[in-house]
Amino acid sequence: MAASKPYNCGIGPAFEVIGGKWKALILYELQAGPVRPGGLRRVLGDITEKMLIQQLREMEADGIVRREVFPEVPPRVEYSTTELGAELNAALGPVARWGEKFAQTKKA
Repeated sequence: MAASKPYNCGIGPAFEVIGGKWKALILYELQAGPVRPGGLRRVLGDITEKMLIQQLREMEADGIVRREVFPEVPPRVEYSTTELGAELNAALGPVARWGEKFAQTKKA
């Protein structure tokens, strides 16, 4: 995470960890279980490989994603959520439901 910043509540640090376009989406896709980077790229669509790897590395550094490398040839890598990441995913559930309702009101 970036340098320590003063916050009045926990929303600041939480959004610092999941801020941006992709991190919350990546975390959502990992909730079902371990996924390889290629699988994430397929479900996320427009994300570039460079951006995906950058986001995964940042999430790994923040302790919400686990990277597992299998000793095979060629090497296989899978990403999954840590316990902290699973807690964050659960906390984002209500935000996702609110977003779905909001999107529906915009269509009407």
